[in-house]
Amino acid sequence: MEVSEQRIVQTPASEQVRQHPRVRVVEPFPCSLALVGLKRWLTSDEGGLGVVYDVSAKGARVMTQVLISPGDRIAINLRLPNQAMSTFIELATVRWGKGQTYGIEFQGVSSPADTRLQTFVDRLSMPPAVSAP
Repeated sequence: MEVSEQRIVQTPASEQVRQHPRVRVVEPFPCSLALVGLKRWLTSDEGGLGVVYDVSAKGARVMTQVLISPGDRIAINLRLPNQAMSTFIELATVRWGKGQTYGIEFQGVSSPADTRLQTFVDRLSMPPAVSAP
């Protein structure tokens, strides 16, 4: 599997303050999300679909029409490109929101999901291969 030269744009390290730098996904991929805990039972919203634009080993930037707010606890299922299985994150917290775009921090990540996510981020973070003339 080759990653094309134009698939990712990485924010320069000097501009990042995150412990786990995020990788911008030029070809956004789908996710599904749902509230967890008490708030889920107090609302009629059962969740919905979203699109992931940035991802790191510990979080993502997601656009969705699901009604969520900073502080909400959610479960999120990522459909990482070129992977046979989706990656289910049992617990994540909405850290910020602007319009329909949200910053999500992953917290309840199983070992297999963590491995798939880390492999995906590592592959996108690698510089593109340069072919000989």
